[in-house]
Amino acid sequence: ICLPASCSVWIAEAQTEFKRVAEENVTLPCHHRLGLLEQGSLDIEWLLHVSETVQKAVITYSGGHVYDDLNEEQKGRVSFTSNFLAGDASLQIISLQSSDAGKYICKVKNAGQYEWARITLKVIEKPSKPKCWLEGELLEGKDLSLQCRSGSGTAPISYRWQRLSEDEERTEHLPPTSRVNISNPGQVLLKNLTQMSTGLYQCVATNEAGQESCVVQVTVQQAQNIGMIAGAVCGVVVGLCLLLLVVRLMIRRKEKKRYEEEEAPNEIREDAEAPKAHLVKPSSSSSGSRSSRSGSSSTRSTANSASRSQRTLSTEATPHLTPPQYSQKEPEGREAEPKKVDYGNLVKMGATLVMVPAQSRAFQTV
Repeated sequence: ICLPASCSVWIAEAQTEFKRVAEENVTLPCHHRLGLLEQGSLDIEWLLHVSETVQKAVITYSGGHVYDDLNEEQKGRVSFTSNFLAGDASLQIISLQSSDAGKYICKVKNAGQYEWARITLKVIEKPSKPKCWLEGELLEGKDLSLQCRSGSGTAPISYRWQRLSEDEERTEHLPPTSRVNISNPGQVLLKNLTQMSTGLYQCVATNEAGQESCVVQVTVQQAQNIGMIAGAVCGVVVGLCLLLLVVRLMIRRKEKKRYEEEEAPNEIREDAEAPKAHLVKPSSSSSGSRSSRSGSSSTRSTANSASRSQRTLSTEATPHLTPPQYSQKEPEGREAEPKKVDYGNLVKMGATLVMVPAQSRAFQTV
């Protein structure tokens, strides 16, 4: 039989609050003194109040059997910790989840008597591994923002940025120009970047369940180096363009030259125009003097004519000889050849025929 004093003390001890981290185990206490009254009529029941109007059974003992598969979410994770018939009906939950949080009630009934306990369970989650990233330009004189955020975890979560040494064995203070955003502690602004700002930066996310961290690399570049790299890239691009242009021009020139060589034999060559014949008319004075001259002058003229006739053929025999290369048809538009001269009229006028070499293809009258 439960004495009033002992019952009141037991109830006071049972009305407690437990706080555990997710994935851990917990034991919710429940002790009673009703097991010796009637062993066959002992009933034990654990209930979880999800809200004021919703509750679900966790585990029960009734009619000599234990039922621990009443709740699908907690199936296989709940059990009685000890000999519940002797007075210890404590509940054990393993691998805690956030859905296990709430108000638990332990009810014990036997032979018309009741005992119960109320326990509040809070399950807190450690922050998930945060994500670190950079916003801004990694150039000297610029500003850079360090960002950090955890996707899940029990609030409140605090964030702290710190700088790591090169061997990552110790932490260092942030640069003097850094500024922490009070409204968003996960953000730190690095102002007026210098080469001294280069290094590893770590963000630590913390709550009452634990902490997680992430690391980001900051490498500040000099502005002149960026300009040199950009200039070199532009120079390479321009050089490639010029090279392609030169190659294209050379190819076009070769094609043009080959085309001209193929078309040259097909062109029609025009005949060269023959030189015109020159007529020399004797003047009146010379004709008079010739008639009055002695036979010596006639003799010299006859000798000259004879010597020239020995070197050449008569122009009458070859007046229209043309070289073989000019035997093709004359193109249209060429000037007409000069009219043939009537040699009989020239002789009547007193002109003397002179033989000219065949190469000249012309007539000369003396």
